[in-house]
Amino acid sequence: MAYIMKGHHMWSLDNMEIHQSSNGELEVKRNNIGQLFREAQQNILYLNKQRLVAVEELNKANREKQLLLDRIERLEVEKQAGVGEVEELDKANREKQLLLDRIERLEAEKQAGVGKDKLSLCWELLLRIDSMVLSGMISAGEASDFRRLVMDHKVIVADAFNEILQKKDAELLAELLHFSDRSKKSGFHVIHICTEMSPLVSVGSLASYVTGLSRALQRKGHLVEVILPKYAIMDLDEVQGLQEIKAGFYSYFNGQQHGNRIWTGVVSGIGVSFIEPLYYSSFFSREKVYGYSDDFERFTYFSRASLDYIVKSGKQPDVLHIHNWETAIVGPLFWDIYVNQGLGGTRILLTCHDFDSQCLEQPDKLSLCGLDPPRLHRPDRLQDNTKTHLVNILKGGIVYSNKVVIVSSMNSKGRIISSFSHQLKPTLSIHQDKLVIAPYGFDKSTWDPSKDNFLPKNYSAEDMKGKTVCKVALQQHLALSGSASSILVGCFFAELSEIDMENLKAVVQNAIRRGVQVIIVEISKNSITNKKLESFQELLKDQNVRFINRLGEAISHLVFAGSDIILCQSFHEPDLQVPLKALKYGAAPIAVTPTDDISRNFVDYDYERTKFSQFISSNFGKMSLSQALDEIENNPSRWNRKILAAMAMDFSWDAECCDVHVSAYTAIKKL
Repeated sequence: MAYIMKGHHMWSLDNMEIHQSSNGELEVKRNNIGQLFREAQQNILYLNKQRLVAVEELNKANREKQLLLDRIERLEVEKQAGVGEVEELDKANREKQLLLDRIERLEAEKQAGVGKDKLSLCWELLLRIDSMVLSGMISAGEASDFRRLVMDHKVIVADAFNEILQKKDAELLAELLHFSDRSKKSGFHVIHICTEMSPLVSVGSLASYVTGLSRALQRKGHLVEVILPKYAIMDLDEVQGLQEIKAGFYSYFNGQQHGNRIWTGVVSGIGVSFIEPLYYSSFFSREKVYGYSDDFERFTYFSRASLDYIVKSGKQPDVLHIHNWETAIVGPLFWDIYVNQGLGGTRILLTCHDFDSQCLEQPDKLSLCGLDPPRLHRPDRLQDNTKTHLVNILKGGIVYSNKVVIVSSMNSKGRIISSFSHQLKPTLSIHQDKLVIAPYGFDKSTWDPSKDNFLPKNYSAEDMKGKTVCKVALQQHLALSGSASSILVGCFFAELSEIDMENLKAVVQNAIRRGVQVIIVEISKNSITNKKLESFQELLKDQNVRFINRLGEAISHLVFAGSDIILCQSFHEPDLQVPLKALKYGAAPIAVTPTDDISRNFVDYDYERTKFSQFISSNFGKMSLSQALDEIENNPSRWNRKILAAMAMDFSWDAECCDVHVSAYTAIKKL
């Protein structure tokens, strides 16, 4: 088969000819269209049940409130009589405040429940369309029309959807066809093929990135769905309307077709399909997601099965969005096998969260998923740059993708290529025109001090009075001396090395000598780290230091809101997103470094840096904690201007991160 190069992309000449040919019209199968909507009605009943559960939780919280109020009243009486303990009363009052915060949050969730259901119902319908195609009820062409129909904002509206469901089957079909005639594509259809998604399965930064970006894209009118392996360790309680598609589905691996179960559901308003191998059932029934000797086989099977599922279900996405080495094999699979199977208008975008793990394998293993090893084991394709007898799966994803997004909040494109590419520098240099840098984000619907239901009083850059209230509430909750004029520093750390521990100890000791109040939050799940922190806690015993060992949602939000400064390990924290949240809550993020001195050149000034990197380097990047304290004390007006400017910035998923991806999708669709 002959190939040509177009820019940095390889195209099969045979595939290009087939790509230009039109697909024949598929036979119309409308007889059972009503079942689609009967199943949707069942999902509505499911969602109503979920709402009842939420209402019951709210009622339970209110009952707890009444019991707590009765307890406080009793303690007050005992105190007046001189027999009660003040400490127990203070504790009860703190519990009362946290419970009131919880009730307020539940009330807000109850009020917002209708809006959340709109998107969920939309996705329930989309996933039922997939089921009908696989079971042969409707054709791929009809499915495509109906998907476009659902993407129309007029149909997403819950009232219109419910009204259509009430009609008889014949009237339903007439309405659908009427809407289908008017439906127009208003955004990109993106399918993530990935190995993590928050809150279902989360190992690293990929999980929150997939969910955060997908939700942001959908809020801007794009249709986004996710395909995941069905792990045994997955938290399926987070899936709305989970059900198995009752149809046989087979995918190719190791010379044979193998059966799979397909499950569908909605997670955080995003449609998700789960692939469960039958013959290779052990691939995803393990205690961990990664770290096995057959990881290449596991994720190659999943990648090929995902492509088979997309083709068989009649999907025609604009973009297949793949991630890290685990699904990078989708790139060569797509262009060598699938582009001529109705996906001629689809393009490939690869996300790299780092280049530490690349997956080097023997070339002959490529044949497991149907690829031709001799054709791919070449320097300009999958051959590893250093160990030339092996193939590099991540390199293959870079070569065969139309765009590559490197997710890094702080580093420039040039610095990543030169310093953090782990032997992929030659490949990245050749393909640098298709590399773009995107920052991580955070969920501003959850993390916004102007709407945060966990805070005793909301605030914003336009009205900062609430932040003072939050500081006093935090001091009272942790039994610190309550004074709004005190400087309060919060510290969030996950994994601390011995060097980190010693450095943090020196920084904190210097701060408390200056009368600063310090709150150190333990968020590690590592037992070794927890033991280190216990000994660390003994070294830092002081009336102005508090440790939080069990971090609840309410206290986490209160620490960000009540702190003037947030200490973090670095400005690049994709998992915790501490610097991003700190900026939003009016707390200056200060990175603790091994020297904590004034000469910190943590970023280069090369081209193509993120807006977040530019903002941090201009305001807080080169600042030590001692310098920050000096500025608060000696130049408070300048400090306040920095804080207000930070709060006015938008570093959420909806901002720069989403914009970079939309620009990348737009660019590759023009190829």
